[in-house]
Amino acid sequence: MIVALSGSTGFVGQALMKKMVELGWTVRNINRGSFAMSDQEFLEQYAEGADVVINLAGAPVSKKWTPAYKNEIYESRINTTRKISESIFRAIKKPSVFISTSAIGIYDSVHTHTESSQSFANSFLASVCHNWELEALKSENISRVVILRLGVVLGEDGGALQKMHFPFSIGAGGKLGNGEQAVSFIHISDLVDSIIFTIENTSVRGIVNAVAPVPSCNAEFTDKLGKVLGQPTWLTVPGFALKMIYGEGAQVLLEGQKVLPEKLLQAGFTFKYPTIQNALVQIYR
Repeated sequence: MIVALSGSTGFVGQALMKKMVELGWTVRNINRGSFAMSDQEFLEQYAEGADVVINLAGAPVSKKWTPAYKNEIYESRINTTRKISESIFRAIKKPSVFISTSAIGIYDSVHTHTESSQSFANSFLASVCHNWELEALKSENISRVVILRLGVVLGEDGGALQKMHFPFSIGAGGKLGNGEQAVSFIHISDLVDSIIFTIENTSVRGIVNAVAPVPSCNAEFTDKLGKVLGQPTWLTVPGFALKMIYGEGAQVLLEGQKVLPEKLLQAGFTFKYPTIQNALVQIYR
């Protein structure tokens, strides 16, 4: 199996690449500099002859959203996906599947969402996700396209927990705002396994919610993390403080989406860590 993978140096990319190497698959690493190649060079080096193309590229959203950084968030997703889609279109031996990521931030914070939901947020991030997905879907008449709408990815070596571990480990952790915002998460191991599952199961296509089947909320997540680490979680980080630090980007922390992985469950995928308790205990014990 030959896989062209963008975002291989990120938290998810590193875990996924390790798994694919264990499976004996050949990985073509699409690094950031690769997107500056000419279209022909990019095609020949990555898309041509690949069995699978996976796009994980995108600047982190957990920074202050200045106008310049919002532009980086947008371009790091839309432009990269466009270049990959165009290379798939031009390839002679085309990949059988193109997996591209998106985010559950496309959904609103009011409803419970499966993949059929049309209740979208009216936000910058939702707009980015919408355009990001449209670029990937340009390949759907050429290859099988799967768009993974990622929830909060949990693991010891990166993602949200890497930033949260220190304050929580010294008893300085606490809920964000009122703590009522939904937290739809997925353990890094389940995410990697679900990507492999998606590659191997040709019936899976289109939008796929990459989240655990039992959503949490910020207050519960805070409580469980504190208990697993043996520390109190009595503090509250007020919303205005987060807005001062992250600007508009604070919405990622203060607004949540309750999302269910209907397609993965219907296709027969089994989650090892379906609840926040399962996930945190595995990571920290």
